[in-house]
Amino acid sequence: MIPYGRHTIEDDDIAAVADVLRSEALTGGAAVGRFETALAAVSAAPHAVVCASGTAALHLVAMGLGLGPGDAVVVPSVTFLATANAARYVGADVRFADVDPDTGLMTPETLEEALARPSPGRPRAVIAVHLNGQCADMAGLLTVAERHGLTVVEDACHALGGAYRLDGIRHPVGAAPRSAAACFSFHPVKTVAMGEGGAITTRDDALADRVRRFRNHGMTRDPGAFTETAQAFDPSGAANPWYYEMAEPGFNYRASDLHCALGASQLAKLDRFLARRRALAARYDRALEPFAPLVRPIPRGPTEDDGWHLYVALIDFAALGQTRARVMERLRVAGIGTQVHYLPVHRQPYYRALDPDITLPGADAYYARCLSLPLFPDLDDGAVERVAATLGEILS
Repeated sequence: MIPYGRHTIEDDDIAAVADVLRSEALTGGAAVGRFETALAAVSAAPHAVVCASGTAALHLVAMGLGLGPGDAVVVPSVTFLATANAARYVGADVRFADVDPDTGLMTPETLEEALARPSPGRPRAVIAVHLNGQCADMAGLLTVAERHGLTVVEDACHALGGAYRLDGIRHPVGAAPRSAAACFSFHPVKTVAMGEGGAITTRDDALADRVRRFRNHGMTRDPGAFTETAQAFDPSGAANPWYYEMAEPGFNYRASDLHCALGASQLAKLDRFLARRRALAARYDRALEPFAPLVRPIPRGPTEDDGWHLYVALIDFAALGQTRARVMERLRVAGIGTQVHYLPVHRQPYYRALDPDITLPGADAYYARCLSLPLFPDLDDGAVERVAATLGEILS
């Protein structure tokens, strides 16, 4: 069976984890810092804070920015649940933006539409999602966000290794040159796998400090941050060695040394993994050409070096007289796994109950046609041809 996505684990990855198992620290040790240093270098950001998942990363940033009740966060509807849920975790309202029907990406125009739509909460932030590995139009989105006084957060869970241009300068995804932060996921089907894991990159020193505290219950052991001096210090003025403080509660969102050792080993292979994913995406583009216009790749935008997490084909199932479920089942019988990314979040029951009248035609049009085909570094060229040929036979 060819899955739609799969991690690539090699002997050096296994050795890196085994070394941690033989060490004295399984969590809270040196491997955490090594991974953060490596990720900061890859993303060209001063701070990288590793955590338990991409979901945890989004939640930590929402907490770090002080978002809460009375605030609204604009989120594209075509994304994973966590992007919107992170706002709800802190009590903020979610305002869904429509997307381009062919790329699934929020655009400056759809962001403006979402901001103009009457909805609970005062808009304070927007989460720009880099979907499938393609970067959103950051220049355009930042222009709109800055005009409205919004903080921008990048959901880069699909886009590690990608890049975009601002003011003529190429920025790796994660550099966050004018965003508050970027959030990453290292789930097994992502480009770099940690098993479970996530991270935040930022240029904001204060935000980095806050998310570090929030990932560890809100605790600090920094004597310079202590406020309860009578219990924090002994008569000589030295900090008591056991002492810590919690100014506000956080969560146990730490990542272990086991996860970080695997992540650092994988991160060293990022260029190779990306090169293979891009080559496979180009091969899919060519293999699907005979089936156009009823089957076609998502259009390529102006961004640079897309970090292809997913390869999505747009299929006009209605014109072909076939249901997507039937096509997926026939592919499965042929040994080919596929997936749909994503059911628009505004159509989920929880969010539908909050805003039953919302209609987002771009998101619905993208969802109606999208199908994620197998894409991972170990996929061979012949498998791409087989997937395309089998899809063509089924659709014919």
